Amino acid sequence: MTQTTDSTDLTDPTDFLAPARLGRLALPNHLVMAPLTRNRAEADGTPTDLMVTHYSQRASAGLIIAEGTTPNPVGQTYPDITAIHTDRHVSGWRRVTDAVRAAGGRMFLQLQHGGRVSHPATTGRTPLAPSPVPLPETIFTPQGHRRAAVPREMTADDIRATIADFAAAARRAVDAGFEGVEVHSANGMLLHQFLADNTNRRTDAYGGPAARRVRFAAEVTEAVADAIGADRVGIRISPASTVNGVLEEDTDGLYATLLDRLKGLDLAYLHLVRSGPATGWYRRIRADWPGVLIGNPDLTGLSTQGVTRAARETAGADLVALGRPFLANPDLVTRLRLGAPLNPVRDRYFMYVGGAAGYNDYPALADQAGLPSSDSMVASDGSRVA
Repeated sequence: MTQTTDSTDLTDPTDFLAPARLGRLALPNHLVMAPLTRNRAEADGTPTDLMVTHYSQRASAGLIIAEGTTPNPVGQTYPDITAIHTDRHVSGWRRVTDAVRAAGGRMFLQLQHGGRVSHPATTGRTPLAPSPVPLPETIFTPQGHRRAAVPREMTADDIRATIADFAAAARRAVDAGFEGVEVHSANGMLLHQFLADNTNRRTDAYGGPAARRVRFAAEVTEAVADAIGADRVGIRISPASTVNGVLEEDTDGLYATLLDRLKGLDLAYLHLVRSGPATGWYRRIRADWPGVLIGNPDLTGLSTQGVTRAARETAGADLVALGRPFLANPDLVTRLRLGAPLNPVRDRYFMYVGGAAGYNDYPALADQAGLPSSDSMVASDGSRVA
C-alpha cells in the first residue's frame, strides 16, 4: 500500500515541512500545490512559456498537481485551458515538467472534463453531460459571459469513448514527463455531475441509486489505473460541494459507495476538498480510506499563521494541498519554514486575463523588502481560497 511518513497525523507545526513519501516518490515536504485554473495556455490548450516559468518557480512544493487539463476537445471548460489529447500538448507539457524537474520538483497532472461546464462558443461543440440539465449560471467564453448551453445527454457510446479518452490522456501525461495523474471528480465537473442527484437524472446503469451514480467516476479511475498503473493515479472529490450548481442528497452514502469501489485499486492518493477537522463526512472518509489522503483545507485569508494553523488542523491527512498560498508565494515553503509574511493574492488577475501579471510576478521573499504582507492585507476573495 502507498505510504507517506510514519506519522500521518499532522499535529505538530513543523510536521508538514518534514520529508514524506508518496509511493515511489520521495517528497521534500508534506505540502502539495493544488491545481488552479489560470487560463494561461494557448487557444488549442498547449502550455506556454508563462506556464514553464510559473510551475518551475514553485518547484519547492513537495508535489505540484498541475491545473485541470482536458482529455478531449468537448471537455474544455473555458478559453485558454490546458489540454492533453494531441502530440503538441504532450510536447508543451514536457517543457513544463522538464523545467520543474530541473528545479528539483515533481508533478502530477489533473485530468478534467467539464461536462456541462462548457460552451459551444468556446469548443464549437455541444457540451456532454449525464443529463440535459444546463449550468444554472452564465459561463465565460471568448465572447465574454454567456448563458449556459443545454448539454446533450451522453449515450453509452459517449460514455465508453470518454472513459477511453481519460485513459489515453493519462498515457500522454506520462509521456509528457508527469509522475502521475489526478482524476478530477470534484467541483461540479463531469464526473461529479454523474455523482450528484440534480445533474444525473438517468434511469440506466449510470443513474438512480448511488451504486449506479458512482459507476462512471469509478470506471474512469479504473481505466486510468489500468493505463498507467494505480500507483500513478489519484482522485479528487469534493463531498457536499455545490460549486457549479451540483447538489448531493446523500453525501455520506454516496461517497462511502464510491470509495468502497475504489479501495481495492491501491491508488496513489485520495484528494479531499474542504477537509476541515469539524466536518463529519471528512472524519468518516479519513477513517474509511486505507491509503494516502491529501487534505485541502478551507482558508479564510492568507497569512503565515493562518496557513500554518490550517495545515496543522487538517487532522489525519498525510499531505496538505494549498492553492492560493502557492499562487501568491512561489517560495511558500521557505516562508512557512521561516515564519515570514505571505504575499496577498491579487484576484484581479486570477482568471481570464492572461499575461504574467498576477501569475509570474509575485515576489520571492528575498526581493520583497518593504512590500506589504498578507499579515496586514487579507485576500479580498477569501471564500474562494483553496
